[in-house]
Amino acid sequence: MTNQNNLTKFTFTPQLLTRMLIGGVIGLAVVSLLLYATKNPDPAWGKFWMIRPLIVLPLAGATGGAVNYYIDSLTNHGTWKKIFGILLSFVIFIIGLWMGTVLGFAGTIWN
Repeated sequence: MTNQNNLTKFTFTPQLLTRMLIGGVIGLAVVSLLLYATKNPDPAWGKFWMIRPLIVLPLAGATGGAVNYYIDSLTNHGTWKKIFGILLSFVIFIIGLWMGTVLGFAGTIWN
């Protein structure tokens, strides 16, 4: 008797890449607006204080896009499941983007 691994392999499809890019661009837009709104940064934050938010927020957005893709692929049966999947992925995306914003700006704007 042989052991069978029922785990599926990670497949990197163009649809997944598209959703991740859309989420990353949304994260980049959010961080750009917040950085643009910071007129006089505190000198105690350091010279390159904006690097961490510019990395963390687009990554959080891309992760939210990937979650959206996988939830969408799981909920393609029936209208109510589709609506629930869309709402669930939207809520997860917003929470992830908020957590990325807080983690990215911790110690600077959110002190």
